[in-house]
Amino acid sequence: MSGDADPRLPLQVRARRWLGAVGSTLAGLAVALAAYAAHAADGEAQARLAQAAAFAFGHGLALAALAPLAQRRSGLVALLAILLGVLLFSGSVAGAALWGLPTTLAPFGGMLMIGGWLLHGLDRWRG
Repeated sequence: MSGDADPRLPLQVRARRWLGAVGSTLAGLAVALAAYAAHAADGEAQARLAQAAAFAFGHGLALAALAPLAQRRSGLVALLAILLGVLLFSGSVAGAALWGLPTTLAPFGGMLMIGGWLLHGLDRWRG
């Protein structure tokens, strides 16, 4: 049985591990998206995919690094907001580039990222 699935572990420990793993996965997928943008896309699609990849990589890296440090629920909520925000933002921008979908969700994703970072800053300031 893996450590994450162990119900005896506190929820916060499992959440930190999950967020860190998802952050690393997000960063890896962002590298693949950037490679696709560089080698298979042109023009505006290439620029949009590169932007989506940059946001996904930076925030994935941040999640992987910060998740193990989150000690309070507010810190975990902040990181979860960042994750949801980058999925909405980068997903919306990539969806527009790949399938012509509207970028309707990008502003909500951006607001979640901003709010998540501000909440994370407040959480870290508290100690």
